[in-house]
Amino acid sequence: MHSFLSQIAACYSHIQRTFQSQRSNEERVSQQLIRLCGELCDQDAAQLQLKVIRYLEEETQAEFAFLLLVVPETQELFCQGHSSSFSAALETKQPLSLDDVPKEKIRGIEELVDTSVHSLLCVPVTSRSDNSLIALACLVNKLNGHRFTEKDISTIRQCFRYTATVLTSTLAFQNERKLKVQTQALLKVARHLFTNLDDLTKLLREIMQQARNLTNAESTKKDNEVQEEIRLPISQGIAGKVATSGELLNIQDAYAHPLFYRAIDDSTGFRTRNILCFPIKDEKGRILGVAQLCNKKNGDGFTQFDEEIATAFGIYCAISISHSLMLKKVTDSQIRSNLANELMMYHMKSLMLKKVMDAKVRNTLANELMMYHMKVSPDDVQGLSTCDIPHPRMLDADFVQFSYAPRLLPEDRTPLACLAMFEDLNLLTRWRIRRETIARFILMVKKGYRNPPYHNWMHAYTVAQYCYQMVKNLKLEKCLEDIEIFSLFVSCLCHDIDHRGTNNHFQTAARHHFAQTMCILNTEGCNVFENLSSKDYQTVLDLVRDIILATDLQHHFKIMKNLTELSNRGYDRTLVRDRKLLTCLLMTACDLSDQTRPWNNTKKVAALIYKEFFSQGDMEKARGWQPDQMYDREKAHIPAVQIGFLDFVVLPAFRVLEKIFPPMKECADSIKNNKDHWEQISELVRIKHSGSTSHMTFDEVLALENEPLDMELTNGEN
Repeated sequence: MHSFLSQIAACYSHIQRTFQSQRSNEERVSQQLIRLCGELCDQDAAQLQLKVIRYLEEETQAEFAFLLLVVPETQELFCQGHSSSFSAALETKQPLSLDDVPKEKIRGIEELVDTSVHSLLCVPVTSRSDNSLIALACLVNKLNGHRFTEKDISTIRQCFRYTATVLTSTLAFQNERKLKVQTQALLKVARHLFTNLDDLTKLLREIMQQARNLTNAESTKKDNEVQEEIRLPISQGIAGKVATSGELLNIQDAYAHPLFYRAIDDSTGFRTRNILCFPIKDEKGRILGVAQLCNKKNGDGFTQFDEEIATAFGIYCAISISHSLMLKKVTDSQIRSNLANELMMYHMKSLMLKKVMDAKVRNTLANELMMYHMKVSPDDVQGLSTCDIPHPRMLDADFVQFSYAPRLLPEDRTPLACLAMFEDLNLLTRWRIRRETIARFILMVKKGYRNPPYHNWMHAYTVAQYCYQMVKNLKLEKCLEDIEIFSLFVSCLCHDIDHRGTNNHFQTAARHHFAQTMCILNTEGCNVFENLSSKDYQTVLDLVRDIILATDLQHHFKIMKNLTELSNRGYDRTLVRDRKLLTCLLMTACDLSDQTRPWNNTKKVAALIYKEFFSQGDMEKARGWQPDQMYDREKAHIPAVQIGFLDFVVLPAFRVLEKIFPPMKECADSIKNNKDHWEQISELVRIKHSGSTSHMTFDEVLALENEPLDMELTNGEN
């Protein structure tokens, strides 16, 4: 019995010593792992890898270890050697031993590690967040000839459970730093390229040199129409393939590629291992040339990063080559022009002098006449700049309502109304506009309008008044910047300055109106933008230009798709693009606002429009031209033209506005009501005049509205 108890005591003592040994070993491993984590403070990913590798070698008793990092974009391994031997671990994410490696691949591994391999362990390292593969941890040759065990697998996994995040973060930081360096290098390259624009040959040599520097290539071959050293058909070889397809080619093994032309290597003794060939395109996508880089110095081949650098570099190359060619053309043109001018001056000096003098006299007279025409009375300026500014509602109680017809206000009171709107919109205070300046500006703009039937000062005033109504009713200050509202209101006043009552057959339209606006702003005492900062001044001029140009309906049709998309997804004030689109749409709506007014006002405006149209048609006939039907008083079907204009121009624009601003439904409904009137008149024309308004005056067409539709339908049926 005593012997039996002694055996039990000895067994217990052995178990206790074993447990304490295991516990001590686990504590040692934990301490070692904590120490390793504390040492991982390097910003160099290579140094971090070395520390992790040393730890694994010590803890697993491996002869040596190494890491194969995974390229996230391609799920390929990269290391100074072959990675295809470990493809099974890459695919299955399961540990790999020497027994799992095909025999024909073992030699490649031995070349990689430069020793014979008798044991191997390869363990995939995955991200804890998404289980994506980060790297393969590889151990080679367990000491004392043993094989690697499950404990070694556990050691590797435990190590990377705490170090993988640090390693990946450092790699990401290192890649960002590399990208920054390459971006700075690209900017430096751009400076070098643009210093050689005057000599295309030097420029091409500089492109070759900079391409080598950026991608660390051994040599560069450049195919371009101006290079004479080597000439190849555009469809031949790798360069020809890139030149015809416009797509970059990254070839890891040149000799294995079917398009590679070995004769050049055979003649020069140079051996091409890998190639990166990329196109140089201009802004229209035309191929200007092809750059070919050969043999990456420090690696098996060119990387995806090299592809991105080459693509960006190609843009700089295209810009510099295009500018060089353009500079050469301009220089040649200037030389030819100078020679021609010298010959002309030699033979025709006296005649040219006379013409120049005559032109100066004519320009001087034209300027004097324009200034006389644009001159405003000092008394008018004084009166407008010193009078009390009424609130717009004092001019009419319904002044802010969309249903108000602004043409009811007498023309001589419209400058005061404009001043009242400037004041009520807080533009005078916000932008520090002097009273005398705003008074002179309003009067000069009014003076700048000619007196055609429709495109005159009253049109400009009604457009600006509708802009004021939208600012007030739609709370545009919540949707646009202050400077954008200021620019929009000024643009509404100026958008048709010096309109001659004709379309683009006779004038340059919107650009001319902007030029006239600038003339007024540059006139002494008229610059309402004079107290803006330099930055705001440039901004407001750009805005006024773009908004006035937006009154061209061709421009409106071009952006209509973008406006529809904006209204469907929702307006975002933080996006500059959305604000630009909205200001253009608001300008168009203001320009078309007469179509939103009550019918009695709208039909009177239509009379003015057709009076202007028919006047142009008469002018075209007098010149022997055939006017468009809508300008021909003998052929125009007025109701049909109006219905088409409302359907295809006005209503689509206001439907978009209604979607962005629900209160605009009132205006859209008014447009539909006016369209109903035109449809009723069109139906009466069909019944009573067989669908033709030929030889009918506009008043006669409108008079049909007073005839009952039911009676005419009855008579037609009888």
